[in-house]
Amino acid sequence: MIPFFSVVIPLYNKEQYIKNTLQSVLNQVFQDFEIIIVNDGSTDRSIDIVYALNDKRIQVFTQENKGVALARNFGIKKSKSKFIALIDADDTWRINHLSEIKKSIDFFPEAKLFCNNYEIQYNSKIICKPNINLDYKNDPVVIKDYFKASYGDNLVWTSATAFCKETFLQLNGFNPVYLTGQDLDLWIRFALSHDIVFNPNITMCYNKGIKNSLSKSDYELIRYKLFSSFRSEETKNKTLKKYLDIMRYGIALRCKTQNKLNIYKKTINDINFKNLNNKQKFLLSLPYPILLILNKLRNIALKNNLYLTLFK
Repeated sequence: MIPFFSVVIPLYNKEQYIKNTLQSVLNQVFQDFEIIIVNDGSTDRSIDIVYALNDKRIQVFTQENKGVALARNFGIKKSKSKFIALIDADDTWRINHLSEIKKSIDFFPEAKLFCNNYEIQYNSKIICKPNINLDYKNDPVVIKDYFKASYGDNLVWTSATAFCKETFLQLNGFNPVYLTGQDLDLWIRFALSHDIVFNPNITMCYNKGIKNSLSKSDYELIRYKLFSSFRSEETKNKTLKKYLDIMRYGIALRCKTQNKLNIYKKTINDINFKNLNNKQKFLLSLPYPILLILNKLRNIALKNNLYLTLFK
């Protein structure tokens, strides 16, 4: 019998988190699912922890380390279900996550991409709601303009989303060229061709405190190239252009704070400053030493359990 959802989890060296992640999936109220784990060349005890759970719904595939995009693509191709639900190996779901996704599908069966609301964990004591540019109530709603809704934080978060497998394959899946931001690239491509259903219920937690393995300069350059790939589309879509410019602002500010002026200058040249607010323009105008001090103050505040939105 084909399960309603295939839950796909890319796994690479997450021995500290994978048990909690899997337990959050296995504890779902809605139980009609399979779990596809793609062990992407882990060298720690991650896969031993998976096998110790001994649940028949868990299928494990192992490959050499090829990156998260290819791991997800492989897992999705191996899946049986019409709908794919993603979760990263260091995130967790509340027990109603899949039931709320199922509710959205029941409300809007013709839609192709579904996302639940989420929360962001900066450390063990600071957990915040995302800044979504959207008025919403309690029921799932079709979002006609994903880009406008994502002027603050992104409406779609990878571990809070599900989509139609057939549509994913038609869009050629995650692009392995990008070692970071593959999910942003995919959501943009979904949004350019399909409506998105948003469920206001918060059902997952994104652990932002876990460090990215890429160097900061590699991270920013990859994202610069990713956003540049939509140059043609942004000339025809004003809200996409503004969304990308806000993303570019983030790249430019981080590069200036890190004194990476080559990527900073490239990024600045692509921004229409009419798409930025006064605070963003002011921060970009500050010299490197001042930005460095502000960033240090923000990090000190986080260590003392105070979240400062200095750079948004």
